[in-house]
Amino acid sequence: MERLLGQAWLQQVQGAEARGEPWLDRARKTIAAAATIAETDPASGCTLAYDGARFACMALLAHQGLRPTTRGGHLAVEETVRAQFGETFKPFRDLRLRRNELEYPVYPDESVAASEANDAVDAASGIVHGAEMMLSHLGMF
Repeated sequence: MERLLGQAWLQQVQGAEARGEPWLDRARKTIAAAATIAETDPASGCTLAYDGARFACMALLAHQGLRPTTRGGHLAVEETVRAQFGETFKPFRDLRLRRNELEYPVYPDESVAASEANDAVDAASGIVHGAEMMLSHLGMF
């Protein structure tokens, strides 16, 4: 954490910016949307599942008075939650990498199966559940 703050990958926040609950609400809604389109638009379902997982991770950071900077971005979120919270958040890395492949494709017509999108929704839901369980136990960093 100190390293990421020192490298300006994270910054400290306070007040309304340090509330995790709104991020969790957003995570739940985004994952519900991902589940809705997983069968008909699997690539978008994967991307939305990742976004939902990221919002859940942002809830944890915010609740600690932290947020990623543009310098640290999504990788700072991953490093922070994996370093602090371990195995529950391990799938976040795979979701992030797959989202990058889909957002910046080598082949824009790459096929994505509905089963992959459903798996992404399940993984993201597990991350949200983990964040829900931890949020009330966190204090400011």
